[in-house]
Amino acid sequence: MTNDNGELADDQRRHWQDTYSAHPGMYGEEPSAPAAHAAQVFRAAGAQDVLELGAGHGRDALFLAREGFTVRATDFSATGLEQLNDAAHAQGVDQRITSVVHDVRDPLPMPDASVDAVFAHMLLCMALSTKEIHALVGEVRRVLRPGGVFVYTVRHTADEHYAAGTAHGDGIFEHGGFAVHFFSRDLVDALAEGWSLDEVHAFEEGELPRRLWRVTQSLPH
Repeated sequence: MTNDNGELADDQRRHWQDTYSAHPGMYGEEPSAPAAHAAQVFRAAGAQDVLELGAGHGRDALFLAREGFTVRATDFSATGLEQLNDAAHAQGVDQRITSVVHDVRDPLPMPDASVDAVFAHMLLCMALSTKEIHALVGEVRRVLRPGGVFVYTVRHTADEHYAAGTAHGDGIFEHGGFAVHFFSRDLVDALAEGWSLDEVHAFEEGELPRRLWRVTQSLPH
């Protein structure tokens, strides 16, 4: 990681910590539409153990636990995960959720072939370089069992915020304090090399609206 990327990563970590502190439960309690879809995909694949990357305050991790999955939730914001843990206890699903403070620029803190499925809603399109994104997907592949499924969502280059705000290079633009790596279709295809690319689904979310792809890819048995 270059010094500039390192400074941006530190700035974003502080920004998310401050945001979760100022706006507890900022995304609400209802699961995201991609999480609801992922639960169906994971169940059809026979998955039981799920890793969520970038879980934030936990609306999707909590939903997956309520759906009966065992969930390991990671995020680089300790504040967000504290909110997740409190909600898990209140909802009676704390026995099915483990939270770990972790920066996805580092190797995943899990052994090889230890989970059935991985979910990441708008985590891969954070302030990560293309090299860091490839390394992360390599780590996802490492921790998945044979036949494992990976569902992730990313904002892409047709989004209205693409090429707006502060440019940080490598497809990363900062708008309103949040830095986003906007994905091209070539990057999606490159990340699926060696996988089965099962679906690339375009959808919109939130105000503006944000334009995203929901990507489902799986490993051979």
